[in-house]
Amino acid sequence: MPKQAAEKAQIVEAAYRCLADTDGATASITDILATAGLSTRAFYRHFQSKDGLLLTMFREDADRVMQELRAMIAAAPTPAEALRALMHGMLRLTADPSRRRRVLVLTSQEAQRARGYAAERARFLAVQDSVIAGILRAGLADGSFPRAEPESDSRFIRAALGHAFEAQMQQTTPLRPEEAADQVTDFALRALGARPA
Repeated sequence: MPKQAAEKAQIVEAAYRCLADTDGATASITDILATAGLSTRAFYRHFQSKDGLLLTMFREDADRVMQELRAMIAAAPTPAEALRALMHGMLRLTADPSRRRRVLVLTSQEAQRARGYAAERARFLAVQDSVIAGILRAGLADGSFPRAEPESDSRFIRAALGHAFEAQMQQTTPLRPEEAADQVTDFALRALGARPA
């Protein structure tokens, strides 16, 4: 990894550690740089502000998650299995301690206060909608989702998935992540008029 990229990665990882240590409450640039063992000059080589750092963290993690989910979807043999892979892939994040910690940091008060956070989050949700709509269009085309209205249904399915994800993150449900994923998938398949397997 080139020196500049390694330096940027050090700052990002230090920010995750600092924010995780404060349960996402706050972390100063000074704290982050002390943890990274780098100078203020190093910080400003990569980020214009702490908000810029937080948005970079959100975007990189969101893009990584969507890349992983797209690979799972592409490997699925049918639209129904692609939808199931998406649900399981998203909810599996809540069961992995290190991924869960990252999600908690990226949805913390500190992250949400960053200028541009709402737009970044909206972008991530729009990508999810687009991915789900693609699965639904495939199911409509092959007849496996005869009642699908891809553009509108994708938002409702994403909302149901988001609710299940939030319940797992807040630990307000007795369901394990895989049970929640199956529940949301089964609901979506019924709503889409999916043929029984």
